[in-house]
Amino acid sequence: MSTRLSKARRVVVKIGSALLVEGTTGTVKSPWLDALVDDLAALRARGAEVIAVSSGAIALGRRTLGFANGDLRLEEKQAAAAVGQITLAQAWSEAFRARKIVAAQVLVTLNDTEERRRYLNARATLTTLLQQGAVPVINENDTVATSEIRYGDNDRLAARVASMMSADCLVLLSDIDGLYTALPGTPDARLIPEVTEITPEIEAMAGRPVSGLGSGGMITKLEAGKIALAAGCNMVIGSGHALNPLCRIEEGAPATWFVASASPLASRKRWIAGSLVPMGRLIVDQGAARALGSGKSLLPAGVKRIEGAFARGDAVSIVSEGGGEIARGLVAYDAAEAARIAGRRTGDIEVILGFRGRDEMVHRDDMVMTGAA
Repeated sequence: MSTRLSKARRVVVKIGSALLVEGTTGTVKSPWLDALVDDLAALRARGAEVIAVSSGAIALGRRTLGFANGDLRLEEKQAAAAVGQITLAQAWSEAFRARKIVAAQVLVTLNDTEERRRYLNARATLTTLLQQGAVPVINENDTVATSEIRYGDNDRLAARVASMMSADCLVLLSDIDGLYTALPGTPDARLIPEVTEITPEIEAMAGRPVSGLGSGGMITKLEAGKIALAAGCNMVIGSGHALNPLCRIEEGAPATWFVASASPLASRKRWIAGSLVPMGRLIVDQGAARALGSGKSLLPAGVKRIEGAFARGDAVSIVSEGGGEIARGLVAYDAAEAARIAGRRTGDIEVILGFRGRDEMVHRDDMVMTGAA
């Protein structure tokens, strides 16, 4: 089971407040963070891409502002986050810099992964950071998120990120080392090492949060598991209390693995093919149709005509000149922009539109073949 982490090519790791922030002093647990970053650096050295989803801004900022222990009002949480996020980002940046790795701070809200255009922008930004060798450190933008739209915990945020980025593995570092059949510490409690489906019986085992700093519990971790498994991403819940927690998981420390039945790419393409309604059609020439059949992306030069009113990121049908659907995919341009660059070379896009867009009209990773090319 530990090989699932060591073999993963893209890993999202979620770190909770209780692991990262000293409860009595409200300061970063620097030795623990340094050991975790050693683990992340080791993953990168093996060729994996790494994304961290880090809680802790509110826990770090509340003491600085003099807020008492206990629940905070929304505006107090937002103020604490505004102060604590600076300390949190600095701690991550310094830890990675000491290992000659660039860290990037990315703050997101729920809408960034729900609204199509913002989803694509966030995905493109994170992809670029990974391509340049940086490690994105993501947190919910607590300073502007409201009670109506905020995630409320970073377990589900991490799962959304893992889904959005087609990650192979999501690691939730927790106060406990996995999912138990009963309350951990009770005589009948037994760790469940592997889950292939989150059934009502599995959900019934979830309890309340066990930490005074975090906002999540096993219930939110199971919700995260549903998101991850649907995206073809394996997920593991493991204890983060000891130093080098990722190394410990790889070495077989007790943990609960949630095992996906399909790969991230297969799950994404199934979603494109079966869950999205095409908002328009791209009619392509024979050369483009053959290229798609051999696994290539759709370039503007191969598009003969645009039909329908669609926005960037909408699903579209890709159709042959004879009228048969060849594929479906997520289009990289609005309908009006696509019409202007249809039939033109990639090098002409910036001159025509006034900005440098994607080279592809529909990228192969955002496309699924539905008919004969």
